[in-house]
Amino acid sequence: MAEHPEVEPQPEAPWARLAGGGVLMGLANLVPGVSGGTMLLAAGVYRPFIEGVASLTTLRPQRSELRVLGVVGVAAAFSILLLAGTVKGWVVDHRWLMYSLFIGLTLGGVPVLRAEMPRTSRATWAGLSLGLVCMIVLALLQGQGLSVGGSHHAGVGWMFLAGVVGAGAMVMPGVSGAYLLLLMGVYVPVLAGIDLFKEGLLGGDAELVWSAMAEVGVPVGLGVLVGVAVVSRGMRSLLMRYGAATHGMLMGLLLGAVFGLWPFQEGVPPQAGDLLKGTVLTAAEAAAVGPDDWATVFFMPDWTQVGLAGTCVVLGMVLTTLVARLKAREP
Repeated sequence: MAEHPEVEPQPEAPWARLAGGGVLMGLANLVPGVSGGTMLLAAGVYRPFIEGVASLTTLRPQRSELRVLGVVGVAAAFSILLLAGTVKGWVVDHRWLMYSLFIGLTLGGVPVLRAEMPRTSRATWAGLSLGLVCMIVLALLQGQGLSVGGSHHAGVGWMFLAGVVGAGAMVMPGVSGAYLLLLMGVYVPVLAGIDLFKEGLLGGDAELVWSAMAEVGVPVGLGVLVGVAVVSRGMRSLLMRYGAATHGMLMGLLLGAVFGLWPFQEGVPPQAGDLLKGTVLTAAEAAAVGPDDWATVFFMPDWTQVGLAGTCVVLGMVLTTLVARLKAREP
């Protein structure tokens, strides 16, 4: 028999927490391996967010739900638009430091989700095991080199599908939408399109804005709307009907996300004869490949790097803990 809801309705989240969760969600969706849903969990606004999206699809949303969606959505969109190019550069140039920070951001959400669990049962442990196994498998696939570089010639249909897949993963904690875009070969084009759109707006170049919207913005945006709506409704239904198992699965996804973020890896430039996007590279082609498309390999860190990585992990945990502990203020 399906479980009934096991938790009392939560008080409305304060504006600061909603905005902080939105910013973290936006940043997470710029980086392969980090889940936007995980960041919403870390900020303590995951459940009101998916309930708001699910209610919006019924065309009968409450004012409080529109408030949640508005604050989180605007904050996420602002951080994505403003920082797409910057974050991509940080990850490419300082991968191990950034991944260490993201591990801390992810682990900082564990106490938040644990506090939402009404009790621990067999269903909770079964869900946790399932979520953990799924993320370990995904991390192993990532380690086998299944991720690919961006293709700058993806069609509109493929971009729409990328939006659906990426947004669905964005709402599902533990699953990185950016990583799935990387698997589909559109990660770099999507971030480049966002950055191009920003440049066009700032420079008043209507042609540049239209080009970015036609090739990336419109198809990906429509896909995002579809993906978020479908997955949000599914997650709300699971939380209502199978609360213990679903909370356990979310915890498993949250903990398992760390496996795909082993920080000590770096990009290596391709050599003549290497295969990239199905093409064997010549020496000239290999030299022309930018850092965005370099393969990554693991390396053995020295003690200084271990210390810096540990500091970044702690910093990430502190940041999400501070966001999660923001208290509601009376109007």
